Amino acid sequence: MEEDNKGLFKRLAWVSSLGISMVLATFVGLYIGVYLDKLFSTTPWLTIIFLIIGIIAGFINIYELIKKYGF
Repeated sequence: MEEDNKGLFKRLAWVSSLGISMVLATFVGLYIGVYLDKLFSTTPWLTIIFLIIGIIAGFINIYELIKKYGF
């Protein structure tokens, strides 16, 4: 029974890291885009570009984690 709980908690931690990875990459891209838009007065173009880059980076992170740990 205790062994099952350890496996469950490992899976929950893994799934949580997937979500955090996706959200963090997206917000980092968004933050960089907003900062650069304010710096260069190019609103909203750099925000959109870096948001898309952040989303793509999040999916790449998820892909790498899935490839590394299986599933």
